[in-house]
Amino acid sequence: MAITASQVKELREMTGAGMMDAKKALTETDGDIEAAIDWLRTKGLAKAAKKSGRTAAEGLVAVAVDGGKGVAVEVNSETDFVAKNSEFQDMVAGIAATAMGVADVEALAAAEMNGKAVSEVVTDAVAKIGENMSLRRMAAVEAAAVVTYVHNAATTGMGQIGVLVGLSGENEAFGKQVAMHIAASAPASLNEDDLDPAVVERERQIQIDIAKESGKPDNVIEKMIVGRMKKYMAEVTLVNQAFVIDPDKTVGQAAKEAGVEITGFVRMAVGEGIEKKEEDFAAEVAKAAQG
Repeated sequence: MAITASQVKELREMTGAGMMDAKKALTETDGDIEAAIDWLRTKGLAKAAKKSGRTAAEGLVAVAVDGGKGVAVEVNSETDFVAKNSEFQDMVAGIAATAMGVADVEALAAAEMNGKAVSEVVTDAVAKIGENMSLRRMAAVEAAAVVTYVHNAATTGMGQIGVLVGLSGENEAFGKQVAMHIAASAPASLNEDDLDPAVVERERQIQIDIAKESGKPDNVIEKMIVGRMKKYMAEVTLVNQAFVIDPDKTVGQAAKEAGVEITGFVRMAVGEGIEKKEEDFAAEVAKAAQG
């Protein structure tokens, strides 16, 4: 029988299940709402949906390399305990491997993994492990050589911060040093050309306003702005940052001495940009006691 949009809407409101899951449940049960609810519960999808409103800001970043392509993926969970779960780690490793064949996170969510879409694999894990989880993002670097680094590794290839560095030629040792530098220094871009012009202009305006407060004449202010913007670029662009391995050189200078060019990078840290809801321990216990 044909499943109507109103039936799907009703089932979603009753169970909190996703649209496609609700539609599939109704299709499998010939439009019987009660049977569809049972079908969702059997599959663990209703349980998973109930958890979908909870903040998932922990988890893991995994990195993988195949030839001249490297990928980083972030899969979130509610607690860091799950990041230590071997089943969760296996799933994240599988997602990273699957990411090698796609271009973006939307394609990754739809890509097949173990006979299911990655999004379904994550949903199944939510029901089994009992925490909200999400495939948040992926990024890739393609270059003649790609080097990876994982900070605070939970297991091989995944941890709290994942870094990819693209180089113009093979130099594993130098690439690893640069990757560690990126993990520590968190540059905003590779060079000045890669910076968002709006971000640069905003910083320039801020520095102009600060300089004007000094009461100095315009010609002096102009020189002050040049110096301050140069300092800003040295702080936020990778090739202009002081190299943590040898602070007397910039990263760009170190690359030149190493005989390679840094062509791109990715730095991905678990939970960055996610607003975490903080609760004290007493509140958590009281909440748990209330069910």
